[in-house]
Amino acid sequence: MDGTFNENDISHVVEADKAHIWHHLSQHKPYETIDPKIIVEGKGMRVWDQKGKEHLDAVSGGVWTVNVGYGRESIANAVRDQLIKLNYFAGSAGSIPGAMFAEKLIEKMPGMSRVYYCNSGSEANEKAFKMVRQIAHKKFGGKKHKILYRDRDYHGTTIGCLSAGGQDERNAQYGPFTPGFVRVPHCLEYRAFEQEGAPVENYGLWAADQIEAAILREGPDTVGSLCLEPVTAGGGVITPPSGYWERVQEICKKYELLLHIDEVVCGVGRTGSWFGYQHYGVKPDMVTMAKGVASGYAAIACLVTNEGVFDKFKANADDPLDYFRDISTFGGCTAGPAAAMENLRIIEAENLLENTTQMGARMMDNLNALMEKHAVIGDVRGKGLFLGAELVQDRDSRAPMAEKKVAAVVAECMAQGVIIGMTNRSVPGYNNTLCFSPALIATTDDIDRITDAVDGALGRVFG
Repeated sequence: MDGTFNENDISHVVEADKAHIWHHLSQHKPYETIDPKIIVEGKGMRVWDQKGKEHLDAVSGGVWTVNVGYGRESIANAVRDQLIKLNYFAGSAGSIPGAMFAEKLIEKMPGMSRVYYCNSGSEANEKAFKMVRQIAHKKFGGKKHKILYRDRDYHGTTIGCLSAGGQDERNAQYGPFTPGFVRVPHCLEYRAFEQEGAPVENYGLWAADQIEAAILREGPDTVGSLCLEPVTAGGGVITPPSGYWERVQEICKKYELLLHIDEVVCGVGRTGSWFGYQHYGVKPDMVTMAKGVASGYAAIACLVTNEGVFDKFKANADDPLDYFRDISTFGGCTAGPAAAMENLRIIEAENLLENTTQMGARMMDNLNALMEKHAVIGDVRGKGLFLGAELVQDRDSRAPMAEKKVAAVVAECMAQGVIIGMTNRSVPGYNNTLCFSPALIATTDDIDRITDAVDGALGRVFG
């Protein structure tokens, strides 16, 4: 730490926090008797709290965001320089960083062509849903308006996004929800036995066929899009089984569904490719992204579409309703694309995609070794530096480990100075997966320290 805050300053900060801050995802009753954690400084993959304790951050800012690590002066300088020149103008006009980043981004996304700027993943997904609805009215008399979403997937915090939310605990007490959203089953092969009729062989094809079954039940002429995460994040870090995505693509083409891929977590290197869908040969119509786009150095999110979607909103210039009548106030901020440009440069210059693949393989090996040692680990899965370990009461029944026990493992790692995550208030009865998403700059020593901490924590919690 560089000593920016002295002890008296920190004491005042803590009191101000307790008096005025409403923390995310937090029950505040305990803060009446204990202090909240204040993160004071970050460098590389380390962060320091108000007591000066160092932590190795294995979740990139707590929510899978700081892909290139903390303390990147070049990103801060890029933002500063841009803010002095032009900090903002509404997205109805263009900006230099907006145009330049869009060009660089599209180079990484063959088949895509247009970037719509906004400020959060939730907002980006809302924009995609609005496009689907407007296309339904423009082309199908409003009928082809339904949006399919998947069990366990998560797309944001707004009422519209929760309407497409496959995590019932996150949704609880926030209804009624927006009509026209239809849930389809997930493709978690480890729990295929819980799905009636699921086969042992060719499960991926069967899981995708459940989407087609939902389309036929609803009526193909009423369904406009399918929204999926390439690798499910908060629902349990779930990678797709073999054959799944190929069949999904066929189904979308067969029934003229727009395929919307939510890359808010997986995008910009997290899985070892620029985007998660690129591992599976998928050709989406819409892609949403946020977190890693600028690694948290500025607020930015994007909805990227192909030209086919874009063309649907300029067919008749004489029609006053024939364009996407939407605006995002902070989509006009120039700090976001300025930071995102430098973020992309760093990933390329430091070969972080390759590092992500290599360190992800090492971490997967380490977790598999822990699974051999600790019977409470039922399954290990993931892609690149985005991994999960599902904890179970016993491997035969695969009964999920109690959430409090999983939380105890997270707390034990924190006590060792390593921050890991877990599925939290997501799927009732199944908040039992440890989550890992270290920055793309992770070294072998970082990876080993993370898994060593998990090893020790599992030993202390479960004996």
